[in-house]
Amino acid sequence: MDMSLNLDVTCIADVKALLGEGPQWDEAARALTFVDIKGRRAFRLRDGGAVEEFSTSFRLGSLIPRASGGYIAGTDHGIAEVNLDAGRYHLLFDPEEDRDDNRFNDAKVDRAGRLFAGTMDDRERLASGAFYRIDKNLTCTRVDDGFRVTNGPAFSPDGKVMYANDSALQVTWRYDLTPDGTPLNRRELARFGEGEGYPDGMTVDSEGCLWIAFWDGWCLRRLSPAGERLAEHRVPVQRPTSCTFGGDLLDQLFITSARIGLDDEALVMQPQAGGLFVASPGVQGIADRPFAG
Repeated sequence: MDMSLNLDVTCIADVKALLGEGPQWDEAARALTFVDIKGRRAFRLRDGGAVEEFSTSFRLGSLIPRASGGYIAGTDHGIAEVNLDAGRYHLLFDPEEDRDDNRFNDAKVDRAGRLFAGTMDDRERLASGAFYRIDKNLTCTRVDDGFRVTNGPAFSPDGKVMYANDSALQVTWRYDLTPDGTPLNRRELARFGEGEGYPDGMTVDSEGCLWIAFWDGWCLRRLSPAGERLAEHRVPVQRPTSCTFGGDLLDQLFITSARIGLDDEALVMQPQAGGLFVASPGVQGIADRPFAG
């Protein structure tokens, strides 16, 4: 494993999130949004400014800018449209009314502007999670099923490959993504073992490599498109949860984290657990697209 990249990680927002997740760079607004799922909070970090904090009506698993303005979010009650500044949260639909214990978790937009959002059993016991594609006209299609804990997805630079994690199984999957947004031919890209942590949120850099945050792994790992482990980067918190590239040159890597489940002794050792971190990894990312709808 190439250990030549030594990340200098800095906490830029010590928000002490119970379950920080979903960092998303809004290129048009030059701002980063992220959420605290269990704490019912959302955050917006404007370029060079302070962090704005918002209380949320639902538990948000994701918060994605929309091309039409505002945000679209996966929540514990379905897909919602959100206006942070006005404090408006309007549920659009719930594709899982028959799965009472499920909630939406992570979500990302593909290169064509379609939203892919995953669900999970909130108790993390059943393989009842699924991935959904939400198109520009808000049509919702279930595209895969049978996950314990969905995370990601992420997309290759050309948009022809989709990656997804089942964190509980410690597996990263690779799909072929058709032009109409159908993921096909799921196969195992990488599997992780005892003591390596659980693959959580992730992003893709401009070279097509995956950056994956590892819950209980104290690290991010960079994988090639073929699943080869290229680098492991230690972070000062046990539970990094996700990452995305941002900044004017897309050369900053923003990393969310969690403090939920950590005892007092652990929190003394990692007082910035639940914070937002940033690093300069020496590679550029790809701009996050807003949801086209």
